[in-house]
Amino acid sequence: MKFKPLSSRGLKTYSIKGRKSKVSVGDFATPFTAGATFADFMGSLPQILGAKHLKDVAGAVVAAARSESTVAVGMGAHVLKVGLGPLLIDLMERGVIQSLALNGAGIVHDFEIAYAGCTSEDVDAEIGAGAFGMAKETGSILNRAIKKGGDKGIGRAVGELIANSRYPNKDKSVLAACVKNDIPCTVHVALGTDILHIHPQMDGAATGRAAMVDFKIFASVVSSLERGVYLNIGSAVIMPEVFLKALTLARNLGYDVKNFTTVNMDFIQHYRPLTNVVRRPTMGSGRGYSLTGHHEIMVPLLFAAIIEGLEEEG
Repeated sequence: MKFKPLSSRGLKTYSIKGRKSKVSVGDFATPFTAGATFADFMGSLPQILGAKHLKDVAGAVVAAARSESTVAVGMGAHVLKVGLGPLLIDLMERGVIQSLALNGAGIVHDFEIAYAGCTSEDVDAEIGAGAFGMAKETGSILNRAIKKGGDKGIGRAVGELIANSRYPNKDKSVLAACVKNDIPCTVHVALGTDILHIHPQMDGAATGRAAMVDFKIFASVVSSLERGVYLNIGSAVIMPEVFLKALTLARNLGYDVKNFTTVNMDFIQHYRPLTNVVRRPTMGSGRGYSLTGHHEIMVPLLFAAIIEGLEEEG
């Protein structure tokens, strides 16, 4: 078979001036001026892709807070390890965040921060000798708290332990802040994933019962998300799966959870949060966003934008 070069003679064209384009000069960034405000900085960002989405998400949270709709956060423990607890606590105290959900490692780091003022051991240095995860206080105190107060759920049991303690850094505890501000903090555990589970004080039955209490509380939170916002920050598997199950339970029971905003924030966008948080829950209504970047940079940016938005609205 022989082919002749295809000529473009007779090609149909149109004017670029009448074409629909995704980018225009009105969307461009403007140079930042030394001494300008944070609001000026946000205004200087381009109205394109991630920068626009950052502004959109901040606006959605502000709108939800102003309308007294639910703003809920689900997250992995890394968010606490990189020092962002004080920002979460601030938005709780402002009445913006009305629910917090953690994976099992979240209570480990939150407790250690409150109790000892430090966390995140050097796993590489400890794993060879079998010393990883063997902090005595973390294993014994948290397992006892879950067993003793698990009928309230893991989050409330550990939150009350820290809130009622004399731990030197309990003001940095998000669990204690949830108790102080009377908002739910739920903990969603996969057995065998956390260092608590290798300690002799671990009670699988007690942990399972307490985790089910937390799931039911979390499902109640999800059932109230109409016109609200759900942010998944740094959880690639556990929280996206738990969120989807809670959502389908709420909808099955007749709760109208459709017109809401979902957000996934992580430094890598994984399948489950993109599917179970951003896309599936908002199909047909609502809006899902993905914000990509390091938590220690992106979370402060978003939270500062939210605070600026609240001040402007006020």
